[in-house]
Amino acid sequence: MEFAVAFTDEELVLRREPLPTCWTSRFERARPVRAVRSYAGQGSVTRDYWSATTGGQLSCESQLERHHAMLLDFDPEVTGLAAQPFRLFWPGSRGRHGHVPDFFARFADGSAAVVDVRPDDRIEPADAEAFAATARACELAGWHFRRVGGIDPVLFAKVKWLAGYRHPRYLLEPAASRLLEVFEVPTGLFTGAEQVGDRLAVLPVLYHLLWRHRLLIDMGSPFQRDTIVRPA
Repeated sequence: MEFAVAFTDEELVLRREPLPTCWTSRFERARPVRAVRSYAGQGSVTRDYWSATTGGQLSCESQLERHHAMLLDFDPEVTGLAAQPFRLFWPGSRGRHGHVPDFFARFADGSAAVVDVRPDDRIEPADAEAFAATARACELAGWHFRRVGGIDPVLFAKVKWLAGYRHPRYLLEPAASRLLEVFEVPTGLFTGAEQVGDRLAVLPVLYHLLWRHRLLIDMGSPFQRDTIVRPA
């Protein structure tokens, strides 16, 4: 199967090339290949997501896409991230088919993943064909392919809370350095914060350090005042 890719490069030039000639392109820096627009009767809410990884906005076509953008942003291995990064074309029985994946992620080890967001119960035959073609293209390019849907509610509740403190403005000194010292020994969340200073002033800094994975907690259980915080 022959694949072609249409994308907007870093110089804002719209290009269309065979996959073998462009798979090394930095798609994590690509501008969205299409605009995300709201329309009357739309079943989901579109809303941009500000990424701490990139320092820029990611265009999301649904609330679920925005949630998965947040999870990718929280992943410490993700070093680059783009939304609507390219349009993939491939031949079909009725001419050429096309599909725009939701995200392209670059990881610290140099590998990459193409991510499509669609719940299991909303995959139509045309979607299944597009995902299968995208997975095949990713295999040829040496990328991973992920089709993701629902999110564990406990995990997402924690990530969403920490995302509220993802901006670098919450990295305040000397509180950040003191928190890293205090939690060298695993300690309860509130107990450790109170050792550094006024809890209400210190907790935002602590949440930022948790967002950045400089401190760690069990992401599989609900937040509590005695949640154990440990060093990374």
